[in-house]
Amino acid sequence: MTPKTRTLALSLSAAAALVLALSGCTSTGSSGSPTADPSSTATEASDGSCAGVTVIVDTGDLEVDDDPSGTTCVDTDEKIIGTDAVAAAGFETEGTVTYPDDIVCRVDGVPAEATELPGADGAAYFETCADMPPATAYWGLWVKPADGTWDYAQTGLSGLELNPGDSVELLFTVNGEPAAPTS
Repeated sequence: MTPKTRTLALSLSAAAALVLALSGCTSTGSSGSPTADPSSTATEASDGSCAGVTVIVDTGDLEVDDDPSGTTCVDTDEKIIGTDAVAAAGFETEGTVTYPDDIVCRVDGVPAEATELPGADGAAYFETCADMPPATAYWGLWVKPADGTWDYAQTGLSGLELNPGDSVELLFTVNGEPAAPTS
């Protein structure tokens, strides 16, 4: 074996080991989207609260077949960025063309482009994820510090820093309802 082929073989072996290791971190549900592995992400305190960061997805009043709504406790004992917390919870987000890291357009494919939503003028609207969604149908990003109250996030997921004990919620709002998280 030449030094070049030995280096290539070692690189391929390392890449295969990495892929194998990463495949054990998440699993895919029937929809093909990653789902949280409760053994690696769920850590609750003795009182039932989340010792890490709580991630909540709530479709609110949006009626969809494949509702991604759920709550997951992400195990962390240090600060975590919002996009990392949501991904660790098993949710996949999609931004817009204009605001790829600042605006959440879809969570686990919801709302689908074929989903009829209310437009600003009352006409039907179909989300293409090109630009800012209308104020009549959008994913709102909410944050609640440990022992605090819910507040609308002042930054997108990629700029949101969460500490253990904090909660983050992606809440789909249709025509102003729900106006805020209920939990």
